[in-house]
Amino acid sequence: MADVRYEQATKLYSGTDVPAVDALDLEVEDGEFMVLVGPSGSGKTTALRMLAGLEEVDAGAVLIGGRDVTDLPPKKRDVAMVFQNYALYPYLTVSQNIAFPLKMAGVKKAERERQAAEVARRLGMERYLGRKPSQLSGGERQRVAMGRAIIRQPSVFLMDEPLSNLDAKLRVQMRADIAALQRDLEVTTVYVTHDQAEAMTLGHRVAVLDHGRLQQVGEPRELYDRPTNRFVAGFIGSPAMNLCDVTCEHGAVSFGGERVKLGPAAANGSGAVVLGLRPEALEVGLEGLPARVEVVEEFGADAFVFSSAQIGGEETRLVARTEARRAPAQGERIFLRVKPEEAHLFDAETGERLGA
Repeated sequence: MADVRYEQATKLYSGTDVPAVDALDLEVEDGEFMVLVGPSGSGKTTALRMLAGLEEVDAGAVLIGGRDVTDLPPKKRDVAMVFQNYALYPYLTVSQNIAFPLKMAGVKKAERERQAAEVARRLGMERYLGRKPSQLSGGERQRVAMGRAIIRQPSVFLMDEPLSNLDAKLRVQMRADIAALQRDLEVTTVYVTHDQAEAMTLGHRVAVLDHGRLQQVGEPRELYDRPTNRFVAGFIGSPAMNLCDVTCEHGAVSFGGERVKLGPAAANGSGAVVLGLRPEALEVGLEGLPARVEVVEEFGADAFVFSSAQIGGEETRLVARTEARRAPAQGERIFLRVKPEEAHLFDAETGERLGA
């Protein structure tokens, strides 16, 4: 077991002045499941490859178990990586693919087969040991790739968008399987994804990156309830947080002509600010901001009402959550009221969170 530390770790590709990873400071505790999440180009995969030794670190350091591995080759870092494309050997059986790291380490065939069978049992793949990758589904191939990583018993698991090639239903199942497996093995895991739903359901903690810089790191609930800036607020959550440019005066904001007193959240805000409202912070009622329903998406007992309204003289799209059985119809005129205690405020220029 081992912890992982990035210390001002920086990667700058030739031909560009903007670092792909910019002075990353991040600590992953021993046995923790850390998810790196962000949009394309945020630096999350580059950060993972720096940890794996597949990308050079141009400045700063990377440590595993307190040991500086910045300049060590991948094979000396005691990590195992699971890739997006599985990277299986097509001419080897499932058993041989899983056991391949042991073969490279000189372990005898009988012991390789015994360990491969044990790993396959843990992954529910016992009956597939004699098959080739071409005879497996995408989810089964990913289990084999994970088995090959597990059998090495590394200090750290690295996973680079391992579920992105799977269909939606299988992704949900595999998320649960990966979480259970990591919990059983108690191995430090760094997992990269662009899917914030994956990040929020898998990670003990989640690190949000954008343009190579760490924006916020914390438990999933912390990121949802207390985003540190406008980027995190808009990236975490589905549907995304409503972000509206408004004016703040004397602890209150003007929301489409409606004065909404926000109390402590607005204590440090004045002038132009950004009001952040999760869909559940907007109520569909009989009074408030007039809006017109564009789309209603039902999800069992809940429904998301997508509408348009005039805020500050501009047409603004808003989404509110309500009970499906009470949801309005497309094209209907509705009123939206803010729940002040669930509002967020951000600086209009810097995007940083205002208030406690």
